[in-house]
Amino acid sequence: IAIVHDLAESMVGDITPHDGVTKEDKFAMEKRAMDSIVELLEHSEQAQEMRSLWLEYEQSETREAQFVHDLDKCEMIIQALEYEKSNSKRLDQFFDSTRGVFKHPQIQGLVQELYQRREQYFSQESDGADS
Repeated sequence: IAIVHDLAESMVGDITPHDGVTKEDKFAMEKRAMDSIVELLEHSEQAQEMRSLWLEYEQSETREAQFVHDLDKCEMIIQALEYEKSNSKRLDQFFDSTRGVFKHPQIQGLVQELYQRREQYFSQESDGADS
């Protein structure tokens, strides 16, 4: 699921909530992309399995799909933190949009540590700027 879930996104682009695209439209665009992949692979058994795994991720009803959703959001805030550090600019919207949404206990712990490191980073930045 972790590998397959990004295949359709790789064709339509990384659509975020800030892009003004509804969840329904995003799903439809990615479904068309996945259908194209299945077509390209001549509806093989492997192509059908990829579509099934992608749909499992999209429906987010299994523990595995929910775990991959958590990993995907976690990866997004890791990237945001790296951008913040390299550009010395806060990207609060990424962190605000993920607060309280993580379900897996290990991911929750990792995310809490990321939030703490982020706050430490910015408090050190502001202490240095005040000096």
